[in-house]
Amino acid sequence: MSGVNGSNQDVDIDLGRIIAAVWERKARIIGATVIAAAVALVGASLMKPSYKGETRLLIESRSPNLSGGEGAPQANDPVLDSLNVTSQAQLLQSSDLIKRVVRELKLAQLKEFDPAAQSLLPDPLVLIGLKQDPMTLEAEDRVIQEFRDKLQVYPVENSRVIAIEFSSHDQRLAADIPNRMAEVYLEIQSGAKLDTHSETARWLEPEIVRLTGKVQEAEKKVADYRSSNGLFQTTETNSFSTQQLNDISTELARVRAERANAEARAENVRAALKAGRASDTLTDVVGSQVIQRLKEAEANLQAQISDQSTQLLEGHPRLKGLRAQLGGIRQQIDSETKKILASLENDAEVARLRERQLMTQLNGLKADSAKSGEEEVGLRALEREATAQRQLLETYLARFREATSRLDSNASPADARIVSRAVEPSEPYFPKIIPIVTVVSLATFIFGCLIVMIIELFSGRALRPSGVGDVEFDREAKTLPAPVPAAVAPADSPLPVHQMQAEAARFDVREAAAKARAKVSEKFVSTTAEERVEQVEAQDEGFTIGSVARYLERYDVPVAIAISPGGDEGSTATVMLAREIAEQGRTVALIDMTGSACPTRLMAENPKLPGITDLLCGETAFGDAIHRDRLSDAHIIPHGASDPGKAMRGADRLTMIIDALADAYDLVLVECGPAEISGVSRLARDETADIILSVPGFMDDEVAKLVTDFEMAGYRHLLVMSEAGDLHSPRRGRRRAA
Repeated sequence: MSGVNGSNQDVDIDLGRIIAAVWERKARIIGATVIAAAVALVGASLMKPSYKGETRLLIESRSPNLSGGEGAPQANDPVLDSLNVTSQAQLLQSSDLIKRVVRELKLAQLKEFDPAAQSLLPDPLVLIGLKQDPMTLEAEDRVIQEFRDKLQVYPVENSRVIAIEFSSHDQRLAADIPNRMAEVYLEIQSGAKLDTHSETARWLEPEIVRLTGKVQEAEKKVADYRSSNGLFQTTETNSFSTQQLNDISTELARVRAERANAEARAENVRAALKAGRASDTLTDVVGSQVIQRLKEAEANLQAQISDQSTQLLEGHPRLKGLRAQLGGIRQQIDSETKKILASLENDAEVARLRERQLMTQLNGLKADSAKSGEEEVGLRALEREATAQRQLLETYLARFREATSRLDSNASPADARIVSRAVEPSEPYFPKIIPIVTVVSLATFIFGCLIVMIIELFSGRALRPSGVGDVEFDREAKTLPAPVPAAVAPADSPLPVHQMQAEAARFDVREAAAKARAKVSEKFVSTTAEERVEQVEAQDEGFTIGSVARYLERYDVPVAIAISPGGDEGSTATVMLAREIAEQGRTVALIDMTGSACPTRLMAENPKLPGITDLLCGETAFGDAIHRDRLSDAHIIPHGASDPGKAMRGADRLTMIIDALADAYDLVLVECGPAEISGVSRLARDETADIILSVPGFMDDEVAKLVTDFEMAGYRHLLVMSEAGDLHSPRRGRRRAA
């Protein structure tokens, strides 16, 4: 660990090394896990099994309704709320109830409930004074304490049900004890209600005698007051004066109606006579028997006159006599009509006189009624007092009769009932062998892995320097490699392109090959561009796609710009590089900035998918422009369907897009195709950017010229990728310069 931190570098945790260390010690971890599982299995099998029984009680009012209807609850019924249910749960855990169960079931004789008395060896905690000696307690107290440890009483949530759970090594006791506890609880509750009835009857008996005297006294006061003030009643609601007032009012209304009727009939007859209308049109006249006989005589005379007129002359004495008789009858009719009118007027006058008499009587009764109303105020007060005393007496009598009937029958149900009785359990609830073995095995396995991880972390083998440095931890040899000679690469300057790639490739080859490449690198510094190609030929391993991928991984390069002077052939190599990095387990995103859209055709499902040009034009969302590679886990940002010229006007956004991708991916690979050096400067913010020259099939002098041009432009971090190498792609023969 000192070797890593001694250079004052920041370090990262090497997850690969930690996983490898755990895998190296897998035999020990699995062995310890198997041993722990076996010990857990044996220990759980040797444990004495415990069984659990459960009884459930429903708290409800069980007062009988003797009226036969849906009567209201009685005043002494319990309020069945959550507090009452909780209180009943506490009552089930009372010492008196437990003592009664212990005595009835003789639990003190069992070793399970008094282990201290049955134990032959003293408790070590008692000997050193950390625990009280249980033998100082009474035997019954020890049994009760052990009983409470095995008992669990709790109200079931959102209900009025109380659960009684009890655990025991005996299956029979696990069921009998909660059942007996529920029965004893019901007996105690029933006895408490009987005691309540007895106390109620003893208290009500003298109260009933006292109230009976009060009721009699109150009713006597009402009768005396009523007789002394003449407040006699004809019905339960009406007094004598009120009844008289009602009768006179009714008679007065009837007399007024008769008077109005007589006046109307007289006025009708008077108006008819004054107008000269025939009397036979008047109902009162026509209804008179005298008028009817006169009308019959008149009709007969008219018939005789008509008959004689045909035989006798007008001046005949017989005709004159008949007409004289007719005139007399008509006078009698008029006279009788006037008598009828006078009779109607007399009826109206009589009705008026009767009305005045009734009014006089009514006024007198009103005065008497007002006086009696004032006197009834006191009467009603006395009646209310008598009624209240009577109602209270009736209530006391009803409760007294109910209490005495309950006492006589010696039956009063408790306000609870058993809804579920405990049965003898067939399987123990503890120990559960399979869960115990599983938990112990997992805990041992995880604990063993943690110990290995902690050892690796504290030893320094699981730490590696973060970023690019002059010193790199060799995972194969677990030692620090020799520093690069000062003549080859000064501390303040980057390594040349071939030396960086050789440094990355050295981790995957034998030590002898690594030393050979180091010697070639020392000679490479002072050579010309043409000679560099020859030295690169000697280090063919350093120019493959695999070596470039290892370099990018070892130095944790976040962004790399790929230039393909050869066009689609170089872009294809860049696609292979992205897939190689993805196969190494790193996340990589390739941005297709080529004009031919070659990477898009090779990686995307559809060449018309939205891509980088659409992002630069603002025509698509960021997430919609990222797609998966058809053949690997790499991601591709395709060329896009927007106009490239229009997209280049938004090139300022490209830097922000690359930075955003770099935050989400381990490597962002920008494939620019056959781009000019001046165009690369728009993507690379400084000369320290990592440039990959994808030049498969190029001649050595062409590669040397490209490297020289980029170095002259100030780009020092150059990677040459000329062949597929360890990707098993067909190698193309290099063309030598003439």
